[in-house]
Amino acid sequence: MSVAALRPHRSVRDFFQALSYLQYPALAVALVYAVLAGLALGKTKHAGMGPAFDLLNYVLLYAGVGIGLSSLQDATKTQNELSRKVWQDPRKGRWMLVLLAVYALGAMAVGLIGAYRAETTVMNQLSLGLVAFGLGMVGLLKTAIEMREHHRLDRQPRVAGESA
Repeated sequence: MSVAALRPHRSVRDFFQALSYLQYPALAVALVYAVLAGLALGKTKHAGMGPAFDLLNYVLLYAGVGIGLSSLQDATKTQNELSRKVWQDPRKGRWMLVLLAVYALGAMAVGLIGAYRAETTVMNQLSLGLVAFGLGMVGLLKTAIEMREHHRLDRQPRVAGESA
């Protein structure tokens, strides 16, 4: 028997789902930059706000990439019990989608307006970081829509012999 016959068949979907695990290092880097930004904010009296804004930009960039990578995960599975309960309930799922849409579109709108109106390079960069974060949230919104479609109890086919 050949080695290829012993390996399970891997699809492109499996590859991208495995790639989604890169969200965790990206979010960890965002967390490190958030801590550094907090420390830099404490030193604004001596160094000014420039270093803190630069670090906040990295927070937004890495968080956006991490959240965007999470959109590659399997939408047929939930991560935890709370997530399962939200996506199974049509009302809770709808509210979660509205909340994610407001965050995503709000971040992109504020970022684009900020980039257009920015008078300093620091504010321009921070605005573009906000756009990157919003784009990541759009990817998460897409996955959330798929998860809602897969998990809604009111749209699941009934099993024979099951009562309403």
